[in-house]
Amino acid sequence: MADFDTIYELEEEEEEEQEESEPVVRSQELPRPRDAPDPVAVRGAGHITVFGLSNKFDTEFPSVLTGKVAPEEFKTSISRVNACLRKNLPINVKWLLCGCLCCCCTLGCSLWPVVCLNKRTRRSIQKLLEWENNRLYHKLGLHWKLSKRKCETSNMMEYVILIEFLPKYPIFRPD
Repeated sequence: MADFDTIYELEEEEEEEQEESEPVVRSQELPRPRDAPDPVAVRGAGHITVFGLSNKFDTEFPSVLTGKVAPEEFKTSISRVNACLRKNLPINVKWLLCGCLCCCCTLGCSLWPVVCLNKRTRRSIQKLLEWENNRLYHKLGLHWKLSKRKCETSNMMEYVILIEFLPKYPIFRPD
């Protein structure tokens, strides 16, 4: 323990001497990572969409992820998200129909339950994806997240699962 303190004090004195002799410009940035590939977007493939959130996501394995993650793990993760959607979205649709019927009488306030339920569904999917990231995907250099994107065919917005590649920092490069 005493040796550690001594080394620490010596390093501190050397830094002070360097600062006095010549000004050193220090950068707080991390080393520049290599350019990461573009993220992979997994789009909704269901036939019902409530406020941009489809009732299921496509389970087809993207070829870009070959060698990064096993197709079985990918399908398991998407199946978990689809199970969460299958559990929550029918309730949202029922509340949406009820809210639309009563919309004129309530001046639009009957749509608030649908908005709140949709937000709760999105949060549960985000928590599920964060759990998946911590369990597996961060170790593989991937990051899954739920993101809002513009549809390719129209001006509408939709929620997609984005699979981003985490940048690799060159740890063996000298300072």
